[in-house]
Amino acid sequence: MAKWFVQAPGRLCLFGEHQDYLGLPVIATAIDLFIRMEAEKRNNDLILVNMPDIGETEVIDLNAPIVYERSRQYLRSGLKVLRDLNYNLSHGLTVTVRGDIPINAGTASSSAFVIAWLKLLLTICQAPEADEPETLSRLGHKAEVVEFGEPGGMMDHFAASFGGTIFVDTRPPFKAERLPVQLEGFVLGDTLERKETLEVLRQAKEQALRAFKQIQTNHPDFDIHTTPTEIALAYAEELPEPLRSKAIAHIHDRDLCKKAKEMLSSGEVKPERLGEMLTEHQKWLRVLGVSTAKLDLLVEAALNAGALGAKLNGSGGGGCMFAYAPNKQHEVAEAIERAGGKAFIVSVTQGAYAQVCG
Repeated sequence: MAKWFVQAPGRLCLFGEHQDYLGLPVIATAIDLFIRMEAEKRNNDLILVNMPDIGETEVIDLNAPIVYERSRQYLRSGLKVLRDLNYNLSHGLTVTVRGDIPINAGTASSSAFVIAWLKLLLTICQAPEADEPETLSRLGHKAEVVEFGEPGGMMDHFAASFGGTIFVDTRPPFKAERLPVQLEGFVLGDTLERKETLEVLRQAKEQALRAFKQIQTNHPDFDIHTTPTEIALAYAEELPEPLRSKAIAHIHDRDLCKKAKEMLSSGEVKPERLGEMLTEHQKWLRVLGVSTAKLDLLVEAALNAGALGAKLNGSGGGGCMFAYAPNKQHEVAEAIERAGGKAFIVSVTQGAYAQVCG
C-alpha cells in the first residue's frame, strides 16, 4: 500500500509585524515546530482526514463538487487548487494530521497546514510544483487567503515553503529572498491566550492606512518606502492622536527591518545588536496597541533571565512571543514558564518536506 509523509514548519516573524498591509517588507524564519501528515492510499474515492489533536475528522468525496460550507475549509480549497492545475487524485486517501505548532497563537499553524496539504497532494500527483518553493507558496496563499476572500499576505506561506530565514517584499505579487545566515538561540513562549487575529489586524490596519493617507494628502512627495526617517517623522508629528503615535511607530519599525536586513544579508550577525533591535521593535508594537499584558510579562521575564532581545510574534492580541537568547535558552524557557507561559526551545529549520514511503 502506497504511503506518504509530509511536514511543514511554523515561523517566527523577526521584523515587520503590521507592516505588510502598508507594502513594507518583513523578515521571518522557519522553526522546528511542524504540521505533519501521514497518508496512505485507499481503494475508493474518499479522503478521510483524522485530526486527533483537535478531535476532528473530515470526509471528502472526490466525485462530488467542491463546495465550501464555511470559511477556512482548507482541505477542500487545497483540492480545488489542485484541480485548477489540472491535477486529480486517482484514488482516495486516509490522512492523519498531527502537529506541535501552537494553534491560533501567531506562529502560522494554519499556513503550515495548507502548505503541508498541498505538498502532499502535489507529491502524490508527481507534480513538479511540489518541489518549487515559490510556486508552492503562491498556491498556499491562493488556498488559504484568496479562496475565502480574507486579508493576508504571503510571509507565512513563504516561510513554510522556503524554510530558513527570509526577507519578504509584501507588495503584490510578493517576493521572498533567502538570507545567508544561520540564527540560533530562540525560545518561543505561548501566553496560552488565544487571539482574534482578524480583529487585531483590522483595527491596526485601519489606523495605519488613515495615518499615512493623511500624510500623503498633506505632503504629496511622501513615499513610505523611501522618504528619509527625519522627514517622515516630521510629517507624522503633524497628525492628531492616535494617528500620530501609530505613524511614528510604523516608521521606526520600517527602519528596524531595513537595518536588520542589512545585518542578516552580510552573514555576520552581531547578537547584542540584533537583540536590541528585537526589543525596540516590541516597544513600537506596544505603541501600535497589539501587545497584551501577558505578552509584556513574558517578554520582561525573558529579558530578565538573560535574553538579548524579545518581542511578540505575529499580529499580537494574544498568542506567542519569542526571545533571542543564544546560550541562555534553558534559563529563558524556565523564566517564561514561571511567568505563566509555555516555552519551546526552537531552531531554524528547512521548509516543507515530503517522503514517499511505499
